[in-house]
Amino acid sequence: MTAPLYADVLIPVAVDRPYSYRVPAGMTLAPGDVVAVPLGNRTTIGAVWSLRDEPGGVSHNRLKDIAERFDVPPVPHAVRRLCDWLADYTLAPRGMVLRMALRDPDDLAPPKPRVGIRVTGETPGRMTPARGRLLAHLADGLARAKGEAAREAGVSASVVDGLVDEGVLEAILLPPEVLARLEPDHAVAALNDAQHAAALALCDAVAAERFSVQLLDGVTGSGKTEVYLEGVAEALRRGRQVLILVPEIALTTQFLDRFAARFGHRPAALHSGVGVTKRGRVWAGVASGEVQAVVGARSALFLPFRDLGLVVVDEEHEGAYKQDDGVHYHARDMAVVRAHLQSIPVVLASATPSVESRVNADRGRYRRLVLPERFGGHAMPKIATVDLRTAGPERGRWIAPALEREIRATREAGEQSLLFLNRRGYAPLTLCRTCGERIQCPNCSAWLVDHRFRRRLVCHHCGYNTAPPEQCPKCQAVDSFVACGPGVERLAEECATLFPEARLLVLSSDMAGGVERIRQEIEAVARGEADIVIGTQLVAKGHNFPNLALVGVIDADIGLSNADPRAGERTFQLLQQVVGRAGRAKDGSRALIQTHQPQHPIIQAIVKGDREGFYEAEIAMREAAELPPFGRLAALVISAEALGDAQAYARMLVRAVPPTPEVRVLGPAEAPLALVRGRHRVRLLARSPRAFDLSGWMRGWLSSVEAPRGNVRLEIDVDPQSFL
Repeated sequence: MTAPLYADVLIPVAVDRPYSYRVPAGMTLAPGDVVAVPLGNRTTIGAVWSLRDEPGGVSHNRLKDIAERFDVPPVPHAVRRLCDWLADYTLAPRGMVLRMALRDPDDLAPPKPRVGIRVTGETPGRMTPARGRLLAHLADGLARAKGEAAREAGVSASVVDGLVDEGVLEAILLPPEVLARLEPDHAVAALNDAQHAAALALCDAVAAERFSVQLLDGVTGSGKTEVYLEGVAEALRRGRQVLILVPEIALTTQFLDRFAARFGHRPAALHSGVGVTKRGRVWAGVASGEVQAVVGARSALFLPFRDLGLVVVDEEHEGAYKQDDGVHYHARDMAVVRAHLQSIPVVLASATPSVESRVNADRGRYRRLVLPERFGGHAMPKIATVDLRTAGPERGRWIAPALEREIRATREAGEQSLLFLNRRGYAPLTLCRTCGERIQCPNCSAWLVDHRFRRRLVCHHCGYNTAPPEQCPKCQAVDSFVACGPGVERLAEECATLFPEARLLVLSSDMAGGVERIRQEIEAVARGEADIVIGTQLVAKGHNFPNLALVGVIDADIGLSNADPRAGERTFQLLQQVVGRAGRAKDGSRALIQTHQPQHPIIQAIVKGDREGFYEAEIAMREAAELPPFGRLAALVISAEALGDAQAYARMLVRAVPPTPEVRVLGPAEAPLALVRGRHRVRLLARSPRAFDLSGWMRGWLSSVEAPRGNVRLEIDVDPQSFL
């Protein structure tokens, strides 16, 4: 008789260790298999983490049996190793990491049979315009999917059903959809010398089939995408799969079109906008190898690729790659980890690389591939500043006279202008002119932002919103509230006054219509259907607007006064990316930066085009202060409904800090954003040298302290990107 086997099953809940179960007789299991197991008084799914011949110190009779093994793609070895690595590094429970890598088996069920329709030759009893359009569309006798036929003919599904009922159309089963194969040599791009050299280096890295990191560092408009797509082509030629990470959903559609132009068909897409059914198909297709390439947001990092051969992280500097809720991880860094675990190359692409990536390249850990010029030889924009202290706009206006003149000249030339202001809504603050009362969020220590287009005051941290009050709650003055400062909506109002004939378009992530509207508006700008575009940081992210000749930065000082140690880097990256939207298809473009600090080193670096000077100064500052990447940081945020409870637990943590000369723990102190969603927040910050195992030290420290109870919560953020 065969000895019973035992399985350690990790469950996607906030636990750090797998639970042990018996494997029933006749059930065959392997590590990674997705199973159903009893947990308390319910049954839940999990993944087999390991198998053993012994029960591991637990009585055989006390263990429960695995209830079921699902016939779905398992969690592959590489993804399980990534989950373990990520949990160890971030101190997140393994079960919560697994949650990102596991799908509900119902989502992975085979697709339902496809129903098609075709004409039978019968004549309808009555003819309507809608029926006529549909029958004309189907007159070739070919079968089409019901929904596809209705959409293409511009009719409702009921029109189709009516003709089926009359026998004019017949319903038939269609064969399952087969994904078209990508063609590596479908439309090879013409590359300049620098692009060609970089593309060869990427192809060599793919052919080597071992871990390496290439930093593709090219100025805006230099054709980085065309270069790394040649690396993608090499992976496809070798029968390998490819993952391309992008930071924003809004970028996905434009990129999918570029990908299809190069390889003949679109890749699979995976992000929060993809429905459950389609997401399950991508998951299954990746595991079977049918899906050759995936473009997605950070969640795509955990897909169960059958034979992954290359990972690309586009716009690698973007803060959107950091997940700041649940498991705190940086998708760029975890992409490097996954590539290392699977012995494959990874490409990090950016016009403004992160300081971490640049230091790794300078020290030989990454290979830096430089594209110093724009594709086609087009010049970078000519950049100048407007000193708001001496040449600013009149009171109540935000566009300086010099920028107004440039916008008029640009319109007369039939070209587009972009005005950049990184503030959503109409105004960042609403103030009572009688008593000075400011309208604050009741749940957060933040002012409500006036969204005048929607007639709401909104908190951008918790989502609370309310109608503008008719009278001041403090002094009861009527109609006394005034908007202070500009947002993109207020800037649009000013543009409508200054340029009444211009076609205006506001691009902001919180406008009504969501991702689909943003996609349509970005495409409209690219087609030249707007004269003046007004946008937040959304406009800085990889878009190609061929007719854009002028960029105006309304307030370059917003990020410069921030105490965040990454403020300088972020401001440089954002302004450089925004300015780089201009003149990508023609010469003669220009940019005006409105600022109260025209001599600030970051502003000067942008005006002079001195990227190397900026990186040299920023890296030297980080090294002198032992800040990342020359030192390590970990933030601990304690929150509770009562401030005293949060402070008490923070003090308990501080008292338990092991005396270690390599680590300094700062705090506790109230967080800059001290109240969020009704919870008071207190922060601690741990600092250590780069070579020190800060994650391991923190695990030992925290294990010596009683876990928080009641409504007290502890969040750990290793390598924090935000210091709010």
